[in-house]
Amino acid sequence: MALKPTIYKFRISLSDLNRDYYDTLNLTIAQHPSETMERMLIRFLAYCLNTQERLTFSKGLSSPEEPDIWAQSLDGKILTWIDVGEPAIDRIKKATRVASTVRVYCFNRKAEVWWSQVEDEFKRLQVTVTRFRWQEVQAMAALVQRTMDLSITISGDSAYVAAELGECELSWKSLQAC
Repeated sequence: MALKPTIYKFRISLSDLNRDYYDTLNLTIAQHPSETMERMLIRFLAYCLNTQERLTFSKGLSSPEEPDIWAQSLDGKILTWIDVGEPAIDRIKKATRVASTVRVYCFNRKAEVWWSQVEDEFKRLQVTVTRFRWQEVQAMAALVQRTMDLSITISGDSAYVAAELGECELSWKSLQAC
């Protein structure tokens, strides 16, 4: 019998001071049985950092040909491709051929090693790569409940998250910008 995903519901009061974007988002996220809480949270944060019309979560780990998050035009063209983790260079090369904007968000302890191995090849591609700090992602994971009301304020290279169980700050470093 296959394991079923765990469903999380987030109501977010989002203030993105970098983009002058303010909204209330209602997100339902399915955590794949093989996905860690931290990875799911980076998908969630990537969504908040890039929220725009037609941005949706894909089937993710259940469909390896799709990104974690994407925005498609009305005629099915991929406008934005967002991957979470440490994707293979071939996957990102493909993404740059099919999408207008490609972003990668890495986050765990092995992210620095991964980046040192792929940095030269990524420099040839039109892709934005951002790394979250692992300890801060873990701190946010400690605040997660299945249903949550959150306040997220994005300013500069960090996000301030307030939840019922506490607050935390997540910061990131741009490894490559396009």
